[in-house]
Amino acid sequence: MPVPLRPSQALRLWQQVCLAEVTADMPDLTQRQTAILLTVYLDPPPHTVRGLAEKLKVTKPVITRALDTMGSLKFVSRHRDERDRRSVLVKRTVEGALFVERFGDQIIAKAAELPT
Repeated sequence: MPVPLRPSQALRLWQQVCLAEVTADMPDLTQRQTAILLTVYLDPPPHTVRGLAEKLKVTKPVITRALDTMGSLKFVSRHRDERDRRSVLVKRTVEGALFVERFGDQIIAKAAELPT
């Protein structure tokens, strides 16, 4: 059962997670990059550049730039779709899965620290 949070608690949680990420010297992803990464890891595949652009309501070049950064971090990989050579598939990686899992663990840990 979800625990209801007041807005101030939700913001405090987000602040604490952000601070933990910065102080742990983790890769500094933008909000957009984080949204793309979580979409790739939490929504069922397949994921395409076109589909991500539609979901996030941005252009394909915006997605491509974000994927360039995440690709250099080895959080995602891109491959041509063999069935539709015009389409680029975005795939999960082991490094990305570990990052997302650790990020989720960080959220759980910081939520447990919230005053009740």
